[in-house]
Formats: sequence, structure tokens, C-alpha cells
Amino acid sequence: MIKTFELTKQYGEKTALDNLNLEIGKGELFGFLGPNGAGKTTTIKLIMGMLKPTSGRVEVAGFDMAKDAINAKRLLGYVPDSPYVYEKLTGREYLEFIASVFEMTAKETRYEIDKYTSLLGMSEYLDYRTGEYSHGMRQKVVLAAAFIHNPELLVIDEPMVGLDPSSARIVKDIFVDFADKGSTVFVSTHTLPLAEEICHRIGIINQGNLIAVGTKDDLRSIAAEAEGNLEKLFLKLTGKRENYAPALNIDDAV
Repeated sequence: MIKTFELTKQYGEKTALDNLNLEIGKGELFGFLGPNGAGKTTTIKLIMGMLKPTSGRVEVAGFDMAKDAINAKRLLGYVPDSPYVYEKLTGREYLEFIASVFEMTAKETRYEIDKYTSLLGMSEYLDYRTGEYSHGMRQKVVLAAAFIHNPELLVIDEPMVGLDPSSARIVKDIFVDFADKGSTVFVSTHTLPLAEEICHRIGIINQGNLIAVGTKDDLRSIAAEAEGNLEKLFLKLTGKRENYAPALNIDDAV
């Protein structure tokens, strides 16, 4: 569903992302981890076609993002790291606008809006202007906007910011449901227990380089740790190394 080929992004002399080669399959729930400034959000914006790479390319479902962005973006649902909304629109108006962008029918729009706003516990706030929403409520409306057209690929940057524990549990269940039905879910997060709980595979990036990819057991082998939670593995892989080799897969570690 997602393929990157030597994807590189430079800002002047700074290399934010260096020759990223990554493949994420259909129905996979993939976690993307890294310290602040590691290149996570740059990667997401390149996948989404919001930035142009310095070199390399991105494919989404076989569509080259540089050459066929419209067809690629039809398949995408996106939640940015900061929940931007049109503050003069109500929540319902905002979601109806998003539905119209994806050419949903009126019947589909009503059904999906009712479904996801009910699941997220925000139905009673739908007719308030989004400018009056709390941060958590804004996060819910942008999540609903990403879900309503049932995308084949969900790209989520820090999904749980501002959500209460009950809402966070519901969102995790929605991610798992999307993956179970064959959609791909790409989640970038600092919430390591989230990635540990729901992700099939995890990629770890640091200083613009992908340094490890695999299941939790794969990461244990790469980190040469027989035990330990994801936090321990993450800190070992990112905390003390100054020079990073190309991304290691399990086959490279054994």
C-alpha cells in the first residue's frame, strides 16, 4: 500500500530524511516511532504529497504521488499532528465538507457521520462551531473526518493527543477494525504503549535514518535484548548511537 524509494528531504544543508526505503502492506497496522526531530512528520508529509522530496519517490497503492497525486489522495485519510479545523463551520458542516471532497452521497454522508460521531461521543456537539471546541473535541472531529470515507490508507500523526482514556480506547479499536477489514493504518506516535498494543510492525527513525523495522520480537533481536518492553528497546536503539546504519530488518540481525 505504501512504498518509498530512497526518499530524501533536505532543508538547505540539513537532511531531514535520508534515503528512506520502506514498504507497508495492505491491512497492516504500522507504527512509526522516533525522537523529536527524527523525521517522522517530514515522512508523513511526503507520503501525503504535502511536501516534494529532494530525491526519491513515494507510491500509494501503486500510484506515484508525484505523477498521480489525485488518484493516490482519493484513497487517503489523514490526521495531522495538530487538529486544524475551519473555525466558522460547525462540526457537522466540517464533516459534510470533507464528505463532499470525497464525492460521498448524501445517504453515505449521513450514515458515516452518525456512525463515527456517535462512536467518538461527540454527537451532541455537532452543531456547535468548531472554533468553540476544546482541543480534545477538535481531535475527535478531525479523526471522524479521516474515517468517514472509509479510506484504504489511514495516515495518523499523534492520534491520541487531547483524548480522554475512553475515547483513546475507542480510537484504538477503530484502527484495529480498519486493518482487519483490509485498510492500511500508518500511525506515527510518541505513545509507545499504543504502538506496542496494536501495531503489527514498527519502524524506528532517528536523525532522518530508518534504523530498525519489524515486529516487537524482531526489534528484540536487532537490539540484542531477550526481554523488555517497547520503551526499553526504543531507548536502546535510539539513545546512545551517534552514527546510524541503514535500517535493519530481522534477516540482517541473525
